[in-house]
Amino acid sequence: MSYSVFLLRFVNGEVVALDAERLRQVTQPYVVAGGLEDGFSQVRAEDGGEADLYHSSAGEDGMMCVTATHFASGAMSGVLTRSATALGASIVPQGGGALIFHETERGHLPADLREKAVLMAPTADALEAAFDRL
Repeated sequence: MSYSVFLLRFVNGEVVALDAERLRQVTQPYVVAGGLEDGFSQVRAEDGGEADLYHSSAGEDGMMCVTATHFASGAMSGVLTRSATALGASIVPQGGGALIFHETERGHLPADLREKAVLMAPTADALEAAFDRL
């Protein structure tokens, strides 16, 4: 994909910190360069598809966002989906909209994302289909 997506966790319309250790657990098997301490990881999925993940922390507030860029479709979509579900995060594409995995998450989104949010199953195929609908 040629655009970026953001993994963001919302509570009462506000962005809240993501669990950096959970991100490490989910992505570590795929990391080929960088790491959590570097604020950047290049990851490679089973089918050879890659993505760049940016995950700098914001001081005492913790890691507020994971940004995925230059990611391939296929197995990498599964890695992104597993990462988002493990973090309790929504996937927010660069062009707008939000992808959620549970209807209860809709109420936590900011008002401008709530109405157009797409509910999806936490699978690679569902993520790619959702990108087509946004």
